[in-house]
Amino acid sequence: MPGLYRDEGVVLKTIKLGEADRIVTLFTRANGKVRAVAKGIRKTKSRFGARLEPYTQVALLIYSGRTLDTITQADIVEPFTGLRADYTRLTAAAALAETVEKITPDRESAYSTYALLLGGLSALADTGRGTNGTGGTHGGQGTVVPAFLAKILSLSGYHPQLSACASCSGRGELRFFSPCLGGAICDVCRAEDRGAVHLGAARVRLMAHLLAADFGQRAEPDAILEITQALRRYAEYHLERPLRSLQLSATS
Repeated sequence: MPGLYRDEGVVLKTIKLGEADRIVTLFTRANGKVRAVAKGIRKTKSRFGARLEPYTQVALLIYSGRTLDTITQADIVEPFTGLRADYTRLTAAAALAETVEKITPDRESAYSTYALLLGGLSALADTGRGTNGTGGTHGGQGTVVPAFLAKILSLSGYHPQLSACASCSGRGELRFFSPCLGGAICDVCRAEDRGAVHLGAARVRLMAHLLAADFGQRAEPDAILEITQALRRYAEYHLERPLRSLQLSATS
C-alpha cells in the first residue's frame, strides 16, 4: 500500500522524465531493485543536487506509489569518489551497476547482492590499491569486474562449475568454458559445445580463484580480458540480453 518508507541503496542508473524529473533505478538494502521518480532533479536549484548520481550510496525516504515510487529525501552515505578518478574505474562501475540492474528482479530483497555491490564499488574506488589503467599487475582493480560477475552469477542461481567438468563431472584438465553447459569443460566434452571458449587450464583456475577470493586479486591484463569476456557470454546466455557496459569495460 502507498506510504513512506526509509531505506538505503546504490544508484544504478537514471533516465530523464519530462522536463525536470528523472527516474532513478536503485538497488536497496531492504527492498531490492526499486524504480522511483526524483522530481525537479534537473532544475538548477534542485534539493537533490548531486546526491542521486550513479554509483552513489544514499540514505532515502521514499513514498511508495502504485506504479513508480517517489524519492522525497536523499542523503549521501558514500560517494565512492575514487570511481571518478579515471575512465577505467568509471566504466567498471557501470558494468557492475548494469549487471545488477539486469540480473535482479524488482522488489526482491537480496542483502547478499547489496553487500556484494558495495564491496565491488569500494574496491574500484580504493585509490590506495593503485591501477595501471588496464587492470594489470600494478593494482587489483582490474580483476574486480570478472570477480564481481562470477560472484553475482553464483548468488543468482547460475553458479559456474569450475572444479570439475560441467558436462561429465570429470576432474581432468579443464581448458574450455561453455556458457550453455554451465562452466568449465574438458577436451572430450567440448564436442557437445563447439562454441565453447578456449581459456586454458590456468585461466580456468584463475576464474575459480576470483570467484572464491576477496576483491583486489592481481592478474595479467590478457588473462583478465579473456575471463571477463567468457563470463560476459555466460551471463548474456542466461539473461538473454546484452550487457553493453560489460563489453565496454572488457575493452577499456
